[in-house]
Amino acid sequence: MKKYLRLFLPLILGSLIGLLTSSDIDYNSLVKPPLSVPSIAFPIIWSILYLFIGITYYYFRKKSDNEDIIKLYYVQLFVNLIWPILFFTFKLRFISILWILLLDVLVALLIKKLEKNRNSFYLLIPYLLWTLFATYLNIGIYILN
Repeated sequence: MKKYLRLFLPLILGSLIGLLTSSDIDYNSLVKPPLSVPSIAFPIIWSILYLFIGITYYYFRKKSDNEDIIKLYYVQLFVNLIWPILFFTFKLRFISILWILLLDVLVALLIKKLEKNRNSFYLLIPYLLWTLFATYLNIGIYILN
């Protein structure tokens, strides 16, 4: 059972944060930068990415108990889950830029550390690309609003 919790933990926690912040989400009322996506895309994309993140960790733990990677995984997951609270609930747009830049670095470090575990490595590439895009959106929204 513990194995499957590892697999679905990001999706469960991400969904919980989504529910907790849903009444605070003001994305549709914000002036957005070019290339912005419709709000309906976010829960779909994040659900897929959270599954990828969980599968990544599942594959990694099948082959390794590297404590440094385990800590990095949970730190990046925590940073990921706090961002919507900063951005939507508390409307701390500038702080959320700094926070998401931290997430970008942590995800990139995690990818680098998982370089030898090909399954995990490739599953995290879309996550990094999306967080970089979210960083662009966060900065654009901060500037335009």
